[in-house]
Amino acid sequence: MRAALGLARRGLGNTWPNPAVGCVIVRDEQVVGRGWTQPGGRPHAETEALARAGAAARGATAYVTLEPCSHWGRTPPCCDALVRAGIARVVVATGDPDPRVDGRGLQRLRDAGVVVETGLMGEAARAVNAGFARRITLGLPLVTLKLATSLDGRIATAAGESRWITGAEARRAAHGLRARHDAILVGSGTVLADDPDLTCRIPGMARVPLARVVADSRLRTPLDARLVATAREVPTWIATRTGQKPAALAPYQAAGVEILTVKRGKVGLDLPMLLGALAQRGVTRVLAEGGAGIAAGLLRAGLVDRIAWFHAPGVMGGDGLSAVQPLPLASLSAMPRFVRVASQPLGPDWLTEFRRAEGEDPCSPGS
Repeated sequence: MRAALGLARRGLGNTWPNPAVGCVIVRDEQVVGRGWTQPGGRPHAETEALARAGAAARGATAYVTLEPCSHWGRTPPCCDALVRAGIARVVVATGDPDPRVDGRGLQRLRDAGVVVETGLMGEAARAVNAGFARRITLGLPLVTLKLATSLDGRIATAAGESRWITGAEARRAAHGLRARHDAILVGSGTVLADDPDLTCRIPGMARVPLARVVADSRLRTPLDARLVATAREVPTWIATRTGQKPAALAPYQAAGVEILTVKRGKVGLDLPMLLGALAQRGVTRVLAEGGAGIAAGLLRAGLVDRIAWFHAPGVMGGDGLSAVQPLPLASLSAMPRFVRVASQPLGPDWLTEFRRAEGEDPCSPGS
């Protein structure tokens, strides 16, 4: 199962709207087949593993990180494929929250005489597909807030200089983080300041293009910005307030940008509504990269599930630009809380990862 989970992680960022699943088939204590969900969400992990196993699948055990699907989509049900191949036993890490499956896949296997066991490394499996589960159960994607700061939480000098706070190793890791998400979210201020590409520049890692989303209530994104110029090559969505005049939207649409209309919130756009719109388009994992206003808005709304903090061993001081705008907080008890789950050196810098504190995530405890 540990190997199957490793295979499943290969699909993160490439399988949406489908979950990232891994499957390992074992017969006579030998691995005879393995597979993971392919880019775009199909073929599924089980059919990939069965194809590699061939006749050796008969009488074998399949270790699968998520309950095999039991419904017809663009491909036949995986539970039927396992039965036809003669699999004798299926070990499933965790159930599928999709109401089209949700126990039906396990029951169909049992009805066909297959021995079914569940729960092995279930917590780890739920962590892999926490974004898929949130989309299905809450209608929201999982949100990772990425911060690249000095030790005192600054993202730029008072003059606006920010390239580069962290070194080459940290920047490469940040691109790897992009590849494991379905969409990247920034505010229009980041576009104006940096004119970013917002792509993963590690060759071969992001096989499905990362959807680029700009929260831009006032339509400040320049028509000659890189994001607009490449919108026909990489999915680019601008979220703006409802009521914009069609003439103002037309130049963006002509360039290939998709417009998402979102009502205004207390500050800027209604971020829960924006994330809900992304989930409706199949997005399961969002990487929020900038800037300080987006970070504050997501934290205020309780929408940050994970934080990836890249921090450099330097101090800018109080006149530097903060990574997060004022929340503001009436008391310490209102402060968003997170739990450190990992930390690693990246050259001279560090990446520290956090998840939402236990009991605050209504979808996937411990994810």
